[in-house]
Amino acid sequence: MTSLLIGLGGAIGALCRYYLGLLVTRKASTPFPLGTWVINVTGSLLLGIVFNLHNKEMIADSLFWLVGIGFCGAYTTFSTFGNEAVQLLVANKMKLAVIYVLTSVIVSCIAGCIGFLF
Repeated sequence: MTSLLIGLGGAIGALCRYYLGLLVTRKASTPFPLGTWVINVTGSLLLGIVFNLHNKEMIADSLFWLVGIGFCGAYTTFSTFGNEAVQLLVANKMKLAVIYVLTSVIVSCIAGCIGFLF
């Protein structure tokens, strides 16, 4: 049952990541990878909230597996983040790459903390 919940959450998370990434990228005409940035920050916030609720035993293990592990695990994306950072470096957009990496890590960690404290 655990694997099924994680897989279902993962499938939903991956689809949400894909479509939200497309939507944000189409709306924002910028070389900054805003879609992945928004996805990782919101995913960190959600995971912080879900983890805190699970830690306080306010949600069942099954909901944590579905949302926390499955959805958030597939919704957020470290591999795309890394690839986009490298693409910015290859395109000689050093300043943008540094801003992307630093703000992604710092803001995502802050969002996770805010979610946990929520």
